[in-house]
Amino acid sequence: MNAELIVSVSGIRDTTRDAAIEFAAEMDQRDVRLSLLVAPRLRGKYRLVDDPATQSWLRGRRARGDAIVLHGYDQAATKRRRAEFATLPRHEARLRLTAADRVMEQVELRTRLFAAPRWNASAGAIEALPETGFRLALGLTTILDLERDVAQKARVYGIGEGFRVEPWWCRALVMGAARTARRGGVVRLAVSAAQLGRPGPRQALLDAVDLALFHGAVNEVYRWEPFTVARAA
Repeated sequence: MNAELIVSVSGIRDTTRDAAIEFAAEMDQRDVRLSLLVAPRLRGKYRLVDDPATQSWLRGRRARGDAIVLHGYDQAATKRRRAEFATLPRHEARLRLTAADRVMEQVELRTRLFAAPRWNASAGAIEALPETGFRLALGLTTILDLERDVAQKARVYGIGEGFRVEPWWCRALVMGAARTARRGGVVRLAVSAAQLGRPGPRQALLDAVDLALFHGAVNEVYRWEPFTVARAA
């Protein structure tokens, strides 16, 4: 059985868009589609609704086969040293998800896929996701189908946004991706767009992708299959 390769990019905004565009071009040369993790708001008072250039690029990438994944609302820590959705109760998580979903619909980037900032969602947040229309929850070690209540085990190997960026970790990421691909597993690679502007992390991601492809991994994006499609398959 061939391995599966999923590559995701987060933190896409006005200041990181060019680095993301260059990386996407590298992936296009390899016929690798991307899963783009998008938040309506980011630090420094960034608002996606006020950034038409990034909106347009994201819509264009989705039209080419990339996936859009909601990556929180504003990524602000709700408790000291904890990511936005890491400790939220169900009600508060639902409020943030609803607000984020409205913005994504406004900019024509609505999605039914969710990855919490730093891949960490509380039990309350997981309960709130299907109530707000989401179908897939992406965690650090699992891909959870919320409709079927089925979890697929697969660990994220990432750089930036909670993951280390030192050279030793970049080497470990490359080796981990190759090992998972050889075993026929799901290779989940993640990088923050800010790190793509640094040659070391960027090269590590390219090396990891190339090794996974060399070992026969088939590229996919994060996706949720409707029940009718699943039954037909």
